[in-house]
Amino acid sequence: MTRSGSSGMGVAVLGAEPPCRVVSCQSLAARNGCRAPRPRGSSRRQPHTTMADRAATSRPASIGVKQLAEVVVVRHGETSWNASHIIQGQMDPELNEIGRSQARVVARRLSREAKPAAVYSSDLRRASETAQIIATACRVSNLVFDQALRERHMGDLHGLVYPDAVRRHPEIFSWDGRTQEIPGGGESLDQLSQRCVSYLNTVAEKHKGERVIVVTHGASTEELCLHADPTSPVRGKLHNTSICLFRIGDGEWILEKVGDVAHLSQGGFLEDAFGGDGASA
Repeated sequence: MTRSGSSGMGVAVLGAEPPCRVVSCQSLAARNGCRAPRPRGSSRRQPHTTMADRAATSRPASIGVKQLAEVVVVRHGETSWNASHIIQGQMDPELNEIGRSQARVVARRLSREAKPAAVYSSDLRRASETAQIIATACRVSNLVFDQALRERHMGDLHGLVYPDAVRRHPEIFSWDGRTQEIPGGGESLDQLSQRCVSYLNTVAEKHKGERVIVVTHGASTEELCLHADPTSPVRGKLHNTSICLFRIGDGEWILEKVGDVAHLSQGGFLEDAFGGDGASA
């Protein structure tokens, strides 16, 4: 288990010996200007192949898979502040009993899927406890907590009920207010996006071709989705312990799944859910 600051994760670059070059007798013959002998019993006429066929057969089957990391982003379980629609931001309430049940349910689901190489999490308690439950269920020992995955700093809006915060500072919650910083040291949406996107790029670079789980918050996850797909209808769809699936690598972001809560549909968790609208997380 590792704790670090927002710049605390380094990326190790491992060298690899160049592959041996295999030269066939045919290529040696061609290099010397003569025709290689035809294998006994072979037909002179070869089947017709297109350029696409030749490219497909010469391309390694695993290319693309090894270049991208599969990043499963999970929103933390519910807190009493979520249930009361109170803005948490970087305040640190713990999970309530419903949140712990949600965390166990999503952990059970993820434990039945491909094993992750690591679990990364915000260091705030509601996320870190969710991550610990997931890591235990998935039998993952590489669990990293980092401030870079924290929720948006909400400044003077911390602790306010969401409708009161909107009435007091409507500009903070508008779609065109991305550069608007929140009074009291709060972050703009652009600042939040840069922080979270930069961290996931570092994680993806470290885990090319691997699957990792990232536990974070509603507004943070929303910014990740919008970075991958600016047209994504993500607002209000990120319930507690919802899953978003990304493939990330070499500057490419692919959003494959948004707000998946299939694991919660049988438990009645969605009846009074508070969506991840950027303030509740």
